[in-house]
Amino acid sequence: MTQNDALQSPSENASEHNFRRELGVVSSTLIVVGSMVGSGIFIVSADIARTVGSPVMLMAVWLATGLLTLIAALSYGELAGMMPEAGGQYVYLREAYSPLMGFLYGWTLFLVIQTGMIAAVAVAFAKFTAVLLPWLGTDNILLSVGNFKISAAQIFAIGSIVVLTYLNSRGVKGGKIVQDVFTVAKILGIAGLIFAGLTLGVNDEALVSNLSNLWKHSWTHLENGSVGVQPLSGTWLLAAFGVAMVGSIFSSDAWNSITFAAGEVVNPKRTIPLSLFLGTCLVTVIYLLSNLAYLVTLPLVGDPNGQTVIQRGIQFATEDRVGTAVASVVWGSGAATVMAILIMISTFGCNNGLILSGARVFYAMSKDGLFFKRAGALNRNDVPGYALIIQALWASLLCLSGSYGDLLDYVVFAILIFYVLTIGGIFILRMKRPHVERPYKAFGYPVLPALYILAALAICVNLLIFKPKFTYPGLFIVLSGIPVFYFWKRRAQ
Repeated sequence: MTQNDALQSPSENASEHNFRRELGVVSSTLIVVGSMVGSGIFIVSADIARTVGSPVMLMAVWLATGLLTLIAALSYGELAGMMPEAGGQYVYLREAYSPLMGFLYGWTLFLVIQTGMIAAVAVAFAKFTAVLLPWLGTDNILLSVGNFKISAAQIFAIGSIVVLTYLNSRGVKGGKIVQDVFTVAKILGIAGLIFAGLTLGVNDEALVSNLSNLWKHSWTHLENGSVGVQPLSGTWLLAAFGVAMVGSIFSSDAWNSITFAAGEVVNPKRTIPLSLFLGTCLVTVIYLLSNLAYLVTLPLVGDPNGQTVIQRGIQFATEDRVGTAVASVVWGSGAATVMAILIMISTFGCNNGLILSGARVFYAMSKDGLFFKRAGALNRNDVPGYALIIQALWASLLCLSGSYGDLLDYVVFAILIFYVLTIGGIFILRMKRPHVERPYKAFGYPVLPALYILAALAICVNLLIFKPKFTYPGLFIVLSGIPVFYFWKRRAQ
């Protein structure tokens, strides 16, 4: 295989069907935004507030996450310009390292990253739908066998995955329309919440409390029904900062989804880098403004036994629903309904982007002989229909496997490992293939990509130390792909 052959899509000449290039700059950017923004921004600030304990650190966590995400997106732009084909990150790792490394990413994407995200977002969609339709709640148990229980929320979550999978199996144009409509709707909805919080929601009690606790960093936790507060400084503050970033990183992830669908992007060498930049910038601004709205409306420090949303604060917002708490200050009794609708729109659109893009990776793996053979075929609508079905089946099983938090912890660690390797691939390919066309080069190379690698590795080490229950199994899942790779390789020979 020649160098040019390696960088050319292995799929586009082998099938009677070809991908349709339907995704322009706007749609590609909306896929980035829509895939990133789910329910996390409305929830995870509560956990961050408990972990770091001060308004300054709350904003710093979101800012640091935004900057790291932007650096990664700008770095990926170089790889996307070099290899504008279906599969995205899988292809980048394959070409920079080896087919094995590419497969380990695809394997982990299938088992944990993409499907785990789809499951987590679907469950969140179901939980907020239950605000309007209580019988869909997690407490409505439909089946119970020992400790294994299936709730109405889980079944509804699976149903939403099936519906979106069907819509995307009808062609990329239909998936694009769903993504455009729901992403624009969610941006407008969040903008409305931000505006309302910064104007109508400004609360003197919250401002006084937050200003007095501006630099009082602490870890807040419940002990025997009472609140325990541990001051943080030095190394412990850095450790807490890294742990706190788990939620914000999860909420900012999936920005690379557009690279998976490169085969359907118009002028991908230009469009993908631009959409990565525009999308990550927009989401970072939205997240920072959202948290600013939270801080002018609610005190960060709260009481878990408080009778009002102000007393409970950001730290102890009911079920961590900080967005709903802010809405209740602004709109009163109708807040729960307003927020439920907003988050339903947000999570539904988010999952559409994840489902649309993820199947393209499994398609690319199949074309390399490293996944189910049928997953490498396009259906009559020129989309990888069988890959979409396999993805939906596994994501549905994950909906039944554990809670939102469990999936989040698995996902974040695996994601960071492969982000580090992929950005490291930029350095490798600059040496291995210095003469390959690079329509876009990584911004700030080599300083900014190296900075991202160091920061992400520090967070990974932090997670291994402080959240071993989920991170070590995540590492095991990655390594479990090694024998599977050789199985598929032998089967393909």
